[in-house]
Amino acid sequence: MHLLIVILGVYVATLGFAILINVSPKALNLGGLVGVAGYLVYLAYFTFIGGYVGANVFGAFTIGICGMLAAKYKKMPVIIFNIPALVPLVPGGQAYQVMKYVAMNRPHLAFFYLMQVLMIAGALAMGFLLSELVIQLYNYLKRNLKKEEKAHKRFFFFWFKDVKIIRVQN
Repeated sequence: MHLLIVILGVYVATLGFAILINVSPKALNLGGLVGVAGYLVYLAYFTFIGGYVGANVFGAFTIGICGMLAAKYKKMPVIIFNIPALVPLVPGGQAYQVMKYVAMNRPHLAFFYLMQVLMIAGALAMGFLLSELVIQLYNYLKRNLKKEEKAHKRFFFFWFKDVKIIRVQN
């Protein structure tokens, strides 16, 4: 039951931010699902393996891949799906703690939370970078395999175009 409430909360948060930044109504539902997928990967990694940096890398990676698939399906820009889906992973709680401890004149705790914010932000950027790398590599290999297949067909027909099939009758 707790997991369903978390999924619903992530979906509503993603939808709310998407509405706030004027995302097209056609992309809202799929954008919410991209956000839920990224957060579920984040939650699974954090629960079973541990560590918020790795969890954010894999969560952002999932958002990047799912956002690209959603963008191809809806024929819309990828950023429409990626930015709202990123909201549940943003380290807002840690950023609040930084400001609170700066105001309370506790620089050691402020620095501790600042390092968390910076590591999470870097992890999110790394996850998006890796997802873009995987997508570009997939497209490159797909494009080159088609070219290579055509080249093999041309090569085969070039060498055997003059061969005539002779039937031997009994």
